Amino acid sequence: MGHPLRGAAAITGLGMTPMGRIYKSTTELAADATRAALADAGLRKDQVDGLLINAGITGTTGGGLTLGLQNYMGMQNLRLLNHMNAAGSTAAQMVQYAALAISAGMANHVLCVFADAPLREGSSAGAAYGGAARNPQRPRGMSGLYAAAGYFGANTPYALAARRHMAEYGTTQDQLGIIAVGQREWATMSPLAQLRSPITLEDYHNSRWIIEPLHLLDCCLVSNGAVAVVVSSAAAAREMPQPPVYVLGMGQGHPGDTGRTGAEWETQTGAQLAAKTAYAMAGAGPADIDVCQIYDCYTYTVLVTLEDYGFCQKGEGGPFVEDGKLGPGGSLPTNTGGGELSGYYMWGMTPLSEGIIQARGQGGERQVAKHDTVLVTGNGGSLSYHACLILSPHAN
Repeated sequence: MGHPLRGAAAITGLGMTPMGRIYKSTTELAADATRAALADAGLRKDQVDGLLINAGITGTTGGGLTLGLQNYMGMQNLRLLNHMNAAGSTAAQMVQYAALAISAGMANHVLCVFADAPLREGSSAGAAYGGAARNPQRPRGMSGLYAAAGYFGANTPYALAARRHMAEYGTTQDQLGIIAVGQREWATMSPLAQLRSPITLEDYHNSRWIIEPLHLLDCCLVSNGAVAVVVSSAAAAREMPQPPVYVLGMGQGHPGDTGRTGAEWETQTGAQLAAKTAYAMAGAGPADIDVCQIYDCYTYTVLVTLEDYGFCQKGEGGPFVEDGKLGPGGSLPTNTGGGELSGYYMWGMTPLSEGIIQARGQGGERQVAKHDTVLVTGNGGSLSYHACLILSPHAN
């Protein structure tokens, strides 16, 4: 007897705005994506009775998305509404909670929306996330040691995590670079991608250091844009215009970090917990996954996540990826739209949107032939928050 939630809900609508330097408010972007998602799902606005909202780095202040999106869109009588934030794991979590609510009879069609607009005209992409560098907090006492040593922002903890993996397991710069090169090759085939010029391993090494061992090409893009998805019951999905994308499995993992000696958050992530739950629900394992859409804020995130989902043993991520198996023609197609490194950075909506496209068989030139089972992951914080979905065009 299978898990009662396996295949009980499906993603039935996907709407996306153009990505990159699109200068609109987050609310306008969210509305654009919402209209596209509803049209994709063949739904009227009044048929949607659930709304889950996630704002990016702009948050709920400074023009970020708020619960006011409901009124801006003219949506009435919602039976489910929330504003969620578990960083980059939120997109997968929104689909999870939508599926749970639908299975419990709390809603019929749930709209999950993400929008962000950190880019400003006349400012660099780096400035969008550079607040800590421009105006560092100056805490006193022991808490000030981190900032004094240059430990602030997102890049530093991921660089330290990658360096620990290198020190413990012999992971090399080339192995990280191969991930970046492969994802750019996928991006050359995606009309949605921001960066579509091929790169070589030499280009990777020649890109400037951000913080060692991370080059510029190890780090994700900055994008303005929005993505919206509709989640419906499996029964309703079968009568809707798009091929249903069934949710076979889902999981979360949030290990926490005490900051004390012995913590291993850098190399042992919450993906391990999430994988155990999702695989059990789906009745699947690593050998059953055809396509991966792995959250890739950095190349290192891809490598350590693959380990924690059991595609290889802990510490063997470097040798596992170095033959190019993640790129086009490889045995484990991964981040087939270019991911966040070369495609677009919509937090967890980047892997989710491409996962939906691949499961539907609508990837065009980049479509993977065998796409019966698609793993989608989301990661946030300093490898702090993790959620995943196992998607399929088949309910069983």
